[in-house]
Amino acid sequence: MNLALWIAAGLLAAVALTGGISKACVPKEKLAAAKGGGWTEDAGVGFVKTLGVLELLAAAGLILPAALDIAPVLVPVTAVCWVLLMAGAMITHGRRGESPFVVLNLVYLALAVFIAWGRFGPESFTG
Repeated sequence: MNLALWIAAGLLAAVALTGGISKACVPKEKLAAAKGGGWTEDAGVGFVKTLGVLELLAAAGLILPAALDIAPVLVPVTAVCWVLLMAGAMITHGRRGESPFVVLNLVYLALAVFIAWGRFGPESFTG
């Protein structure tokens, strides 16, 4: 179970890192032209960049606290925050009729729920 939770956290951290770098560093116009990036047309630059920074923090929060043994409770807390972020992403893509992205966000949400459940419960770092 511990290995499965680490793998899930690693996968989700890679997703968060990729999304965070693109949102924080790629110009909004390029994001809007990319597949699945149309939502950025309706969002301000500051909002998109803020989401990028939050995703970068999530990537770090899913791995570093446990790996460095510094406040490892932040791993499941980060996973819960990711669930909220994915709920918002699902609503945004759903309103735009982008069903494939809703499904993808649901997969990411499920991974985060698994991490939060596992790290708050049976494989807690505090026990």
